[in-house]
Amino acid sequence: MNAVILLSGGTGTRMGGDIPKQYLMAGNRPVISYCLEVFEESGLIDRIMVVAAPEYRDLVRSLVKNDEKPLDFADPGSNRQLSILSGLRALKDFLNDDDNVIIHDAARPMVKKELIEKITDALKGSDAVLPVLPMKDTVYEVEGGRVLGNLDRSRIAAGQAPEGFKFGKYLRANEDLLPDRILEISGSMQPAVMCGMDIRCIDGDEDNFKITTPADLKRFKEIKE
Repeated sequence: MNAVILLSGGTGTRMGGDIPKQYLMAGNRPVISYCLEVFEESGLIDRIMVVAAPEYRDLVRSLVKNDEKPLDFADPGSNRQLSILSGLRALKDFLNDDDNVIIHDAARPMVKKELIEKITDALKGSDAVLPVLPMKDTVYEVEGGRVLGNLDRSRIAAGQAPEGFKFGKYLRANEDLLPDRILEISGSMQPAVMCGMDIRCIDGDEDNFKITTPADLKRFKEIKE
């Protein structure tokens, strides 16, 4: 079984305003509706778990087109990784250890079915899968406003969501970080790295950008409108 955790609990403070970025309108639709539609239509996804505040759940339900695919909700945590853990725990009644869970940000509306397929295929031979993009610019190590040296660009990549994991191993990797270390996690793949999971990298998608700033939202609106 393949389940997706759709993270939609963020407040989007860098965007300004009172509405989280994933609920802003683009192309006459909320941003979250685009990736939700992709997961709904994917024949590889069996269940969708949306991590969202209660006040936005009716809106999310109104966007659902496939009533036959189970959609559930989990409460957001105080940071992104605790929100992921909330979603994982909410899936415990539905998934076995060897099932797959895919984690995606609602603010990445351009995810494609082809990437989902690549992730599920790669999970057949690994514990976790990370889509990555190569670094195009020269990369430096910097400290205190001064350059310490160059980094080997061929060994550095930018990670993307969605990321895929074997459910049981990833749940335990996160629970092992409780109560304090989980607060220091800066990326969803980090718990998998820390516990020694076998992680495979696949090619990411340049179009699959995250809406973080007003400029990102403008770019997405230009695509959709």
